[in-house]
Amino acid sequence: MKNVHPADYIAPSELPLNADGSVYHLRLQPEQLADRIILVGDPGRVAEISCHFDKLEVRVQNRELLTHTGWLNGCRLSVVSTGMGADNIDIVLTELDALANVDLRRRVAKTEHKSLELIRIGTSGSLRHDYPLEGFCAATHGLGLDGLLNYYAVDESVFDRGLERAIRAHVQWPERLAAPYVVPCSDELLQRIGYDMYQGVTVTAPGFFGPQGRQVRLSVTIPEQNDRLASFDDGRHKIANLEMETAALYGLGRSLGHKALTVCLLIANRADKTFSEDYHPRMKELIETVLERFTL
Repeated sequence: MKNVHPADYIAPSELPLNADGSVYHLRLQPEQLADRIILVGDPGRVAEISCHFDKLEVRVQNRELLTHTGWLNGCRLSVVSTGMGADNIDIVLTELDALANVDLRRRVAKTEHKSLELIRIGTSGSLRHDYPLEGFCAATHGLGLDGLLNYYAVDESVFDRGLERAIRAHVQWPERLAAPYVVPCSDELLQRIGYDMYQGVTVTAPGFFGPQGRQVRLSVTIPEQNDRLASFDDGRHKIANLEMETAALYGLGRSLGHKALTVCLLIANRADKTFSEDYHPRMKELIETVLERFTL
């Protein structure tokens, strides 16, 4: 393309677009995305959130990726479903950033950076007896067991290497598994959204069963994994819960210059071996709490 230096050009193979110019997976155009974004795993939860909007202006879906954009309390918001897992976060975060910070027509990064605010509302399992079923938990850090950030040449300032080393030593992490990484949340969003919630390090596993210590017909590599994680306490940090997205969100978000926070409803307690019989009323409360605080 004229007036684009070859080193700056983002090839179609690296960032595919649809025929209408929308990003490949989300099928969104830049003007369809707000700067404040709520991320959910379940596409069914998008409507649970957007039903609170004063006005809904965008509905776009491709596979499990559903986006609603509208207005609440004078603020423009987008709700985007990611599906489950760090691999889906990789797709969604990269495309959200491209919508904000890439000139899609010229295929070059914009000279002026836009920082998005990203709140993930999810479900997770508590690792602690004192973090009860149906409590709200804000993730101060994401502990990634998924290995995703190891594939990116990101600045070392993104990570909390001291906390990472302490956790690896405490858990006695095997070398055969992906190297864990630790990334902090946006402190600004934590103070706005999760100030009165349970707080702690959220573990991001690359699966629901074995990677989270569940044994059905196959044994796991570290049978004591959850007990070791739950017993970690360096005087400032405790490990609170297990899920499948937060560390990837924090790592990619922070690396790309965005603010991110995960708040989860604790629907299982792995320490007590209990599971919520009906967590939907509490999820409604969590959604309403986040919406009120996110639109201030």
